[in-house]
Amino acid sequence: MLGFSRSSLTNFLFWVTQKKWFLITIVVGIILVLLPTPSGLTLEGYRIIIIVITALMMIITEPIPLPAVAIYILVFEVILGINDADGIAHSFMNDAVFFIMGSLMLSVAIIKQGWDKQIALGIITLTGNKTKNIVFGFTAISAILSSFIGEHTVAAIMLPIGMTLIRFTSEDKDRVKGLSAVLLFSIAYGALIGSIGTPSGGGRNVIMMSYFHDFGLSISYLEWMIKVYPLVIVQIPIISWVLLKSFVPEYDHLDTGVRKLIVQVAKSPNMTGRNTVAAFIFLLVFLGWVFLSETYGLGTIALFGVFLYLVAGFVKWEDLSKNTHWGVILLFGATISLGSNINDTGAALWLANQVVNLFGTIMNSFPFAVDTIIIVMTTTMANVLSSSATVAVLGPITLNLGENAMHLGLVTAIASAFGYFTAVAAPACTIVYSSGLVGAKDFLKVGWRVGLISMILLVLYANTYWLIIN
Repeated sequence: MLGFSRSSLTNFLFWVTQKKWFLITIVVGIILVLLPTPSGLTLEGYRIIIIVITALMMIITEPIPLPAVAIYILVFEVILGINDADGIAHSFMNDAVFFIMGSLMLSVAIIKQGWDKQIALGIITLTGNKTKNIVFGFTAISAILSSFIGEHTVAAIMLPIGMTLIRFTSEDKDRVKGLSAVLLFSIAYGALIGSIGTPSGGGRNVIMMSYFHDFGLSISYLEWMIKVYPLVIVQIPIISWVLLKSFVPEYDHLDTGVRKLIVQVAKSPNMTGRNTVAAFIFLLVFLGWVFLSETYGLGTIALFGVFLYLVAGFVKWEDLSKNTHWGVILLFGATISLGSNINDTGAALWLANQVVNLFGTIMNSFPFAVDTIIIVMTTTMANVLSSSATVAVLGPITLNLGENAMHLGLVTAIASAFGYFTAVAAPACTIVYSSGLVGAKDFLKVGWRVGLISMILLVLYANTYWLIIN
């Protein structure tokens, strides 16, 4: 009947089984739409909260691809009357999205240059062959690089170096389990702690800067570094020590592995003038971020860097088109639009008031209570969602939790980098997990220790150092 066969019914039932969480989410959304608007909240504010709830459900359960969730957010912002189509488009495409697009393209261009061999030689030259020194070197280099080129790029560059050193030490994986864990986690966690150091360290930072602009606040690239980078430096030796205590390496010295790595690097092509020019272009981009970002925007400068790499022939457009994660850009833009409209509709202030009503007694009774609540909320969400989605959703709310919005926003952005607990919490963790040398249990084993230390350090740091420099 109507052209439907028994197999069509079977396929439909299979689809329902596969998409059950999508259907559950839609039912929850319909129920929420039919309920009366909460007191003190505008209709648009209530509807944007419904979109947030349903989008979070789909991000967590993933019944549909994440780019499809991004499209859902944008479409339903228009359908539910949050703003007209032009208004939603305006909130979607801004300098923060340009930055995400530019930084992802820069990542492709940088990886194409094959700088991993030079980085490997530099680490070994500085650290020698002692395992604990190499772990510190991996953590430090990963942190420093991720401050400027993003954690996913650093993890992609550093992972082959770590795996090569492990393989040169022993071909038997069972004999280097501790060494594998400590080296690979030094890459992942080093990239995470370094990503907070500058605005270009991650999309979450640029999203928060966008919110600062909406609140009439301003912070330059250099000012961000002055406020945050000392925390990166403090965490590097502490995280290295925690890793060495959590996973005991089988070798105190990596003589064989280091010797073989040096031989391999020696056989690779030397640094050419072409490599020097490629590095100089990135230096120009970095200097532009530091000194010109307030005039031209981080995104415009990043895209100009991509333009220079294309003109100079260091990367082909086909490479950029193939290897740039366009779905990530779409998701970033949608979450930024969501956060912007949470603020514009008054939903952010309403939600902030609910948090104050819930934790008001604690906030007024204990020092640093507001920071602690923000850090715990942000860290928890960042380990369930992506760090950028966490900042996009929580940013407008936390900025309304006190008088010093700049302080609260920076605390939120920094805490969103504490995605230590699971392999899917951050791109750097996922990349390291893909090696097959560390498991999900390893993330839990060390993640809670590193996470707890980072949260305590942030509370103390934000309420001492920031008071001194202000």
